[in-house]
Amino acid sequence: MATYEKRRAAVTPTAAAGSGLGDEAEFLLQADVTAMVREALLKVLEARPEEPVSFLADYFERLVLSSSGAAGEAAAELSGPMQRLSRALWYVRLAHHSHRTAFNNNISTAYEVLGAGGRRRRLGVDGRLYSELLRRICQHGDAPQEVAAELLRRVQCRDHEAVPFDVFRYGVLTCFVLLEFVTKARMLYDVLDSGAGVADKSVCQAVLCTLEEALGASGLSVPVRYLEAGSRLGPDCLALAMDRALQERKLSTTMSREEFLKKATALFVAKVKPVE
Repeated sequence: MATYEKRRAAVTPTAAAGSGLGDEAEFLLQADVTAMVREALLKVLEARPEEPVSFLADYFERLVLSSSGAAGEAAAELSGPMQRLSRALWYVRLAHHSHRTAFNNNISTAYEVLGAGGRRRRLGVDGRLYSELLRRICQHGDAPQEVAAELLRRVQCRDHEAVPFDVFRYGVLTCFVLLEFVTKARMLYDVLDSGAGVADKSVCQAVLCTLEEALGASGLSVPVRYLEAGSRLGPDCLALAMDRALQERKLSTTMSREEFLKKATALFVAKVKPVE
């Protein structure tokens, strides 16, 4: 009898555990969690975000907001221009432009978000929202303010104009390429100053001239190709320009990082084809 009771006691927790697993599986099924997680993972694969964990956190947060049945002011806020602008900015920043499929998908989604005017209405993307989106993209980078302003003048549209998708994509891509160009220019200056904080002006000017020649020789109007043209500046080419500048210099003057960045990014902006 005692042996039977021991066996019964040993079996009971297992049965309880099995029952618990069944309850958990049933709960997940009833709450539609499996489908929800599957959809979230598909979104990750589609968007290819640089930070998947942050993407999932934002995704589920937005899912809660959209499913909470917010009414009145909350519903108005969700469909308002500024809310749509924030969502569009979130989408375009998900994936790097080098991941072309994911980047294009995200650009397309952002375009649809900006053009949505509420339930079953599509207002389209106007120049005001488009230009504000570009301004916010440039705001998050280290591009010199006057250079970013000049770029925006080239790619933005009038407030009342309807913005076609091709123009929208071109403007967004150009802004992101500018930010990456600034990063590469900073790295180049770090090489020139050798950790001293300032670089020889003659050497900087020689490098800028070489960069201008590379951009001019590319003969391309696609913004992302300007990065490729700049990458073609091999060590031998730069070393030759720097050596020639050091031999020809007479006075030891310097060029600050800010001045170098302004000149380098101005070369980029000058190559950008204005939106007509």
